[in-house]
Amino acid sequence: MTTSSPEGVGLGMPQLPPPDYPDDVRARLEADAREVIARYPDSRSALLPLLHLVQSEEGHVTRTGMRFCADVLALTTAEVTAVATFYSMYRRKPSGDYQVGVCTNTLCAVMGGDAIFEALQEHLGVGNGETTDDGKVTLEHIECNAACDFAPVVMVNWEFFDNQTPGSAKRLVDDLRSGAPVEPTRGAPLCTFKETARILAGFPDERPGAVDATGGAGPASLIGLRLAKGEAPPARVVHPRAGGPEGTQPHDPSPSEHLSSHDAPQKTSASDPAHPAGPTAEEGE
Repeated sequence: MTTSSPEGVGLGMPQLPPPDYPDDVRARLEADAREVIARYPDSRSALLPLLHLVQSEEGHVTRTGMRFCADVLALTTAEVTAVATFYSMYRRKPSGDYQVGVCTNTLCAVMGGDAIFEALQEHLGVGNGETTDDGKVTLEHIECNAACDFAPVVMVNWEFFDNQTPGSAKRLVDDLRSGAPVEPTRGAPLCTFKETARILAGFPDERPGAVDATGGAGPASLIGLRLAKGEAPPARVVHPRAGGPEGTQPHDPSPSEHLSSHDAPQKTSASDPAHPAGPTAEEGE
């Protein structure tokens, strides 16, 4: 590996080894690492949580942190670097106390996620993946977080802030920067990114009430689970167009009735007499 100038031009000189942690920090991290490694039958399986552990020390995964992981797991730094650079959850440069992620995947985007992201970039004066001058907030757009029924969603250190607007998102980051109390819509109380990284490394969240905090998916997200359990969804069969024969009423479906997108009105001979459909031919006829 060679060093580079600020413009990215290689200078042809080998990069110096990263500095080691101070003795007291390394001793503490080694004790934590032994606890993590003991959970796995193969020590190299502990690499992901150990990367979270070193990230909790400095707020991002440094060359020193990767060298530490390589040393305690008997891996090469190349093997550790390959993993650390593959996953976006490992930060490769200094970042803020609060990672503010705006979902810009399809549903959140059309529900206002794109507008929220643009508003926050202008409000904070930063671009994607950049951090405010006070070191408080790092802004990024993120992929789906499985909270589509609460779209648009903003996440702070992986805690949910549901049903956001550009205005509410700007108030949120202002509160984060000023130190005002901020409560997620659901889930555990908010903590700093370093504290979050330690929890992700597998160490208990010892804050009072954090473990007891609840909050899950919304009703729309849980319909598939209920169907898988054999539960009948709260739905009604609706007759196409103006309704069924005179005097018939919509009814609650029985467990044996199967509802799908095909129950919606279709332009067929049954629902659109102006465009009758002929008999369907079998394949090959």
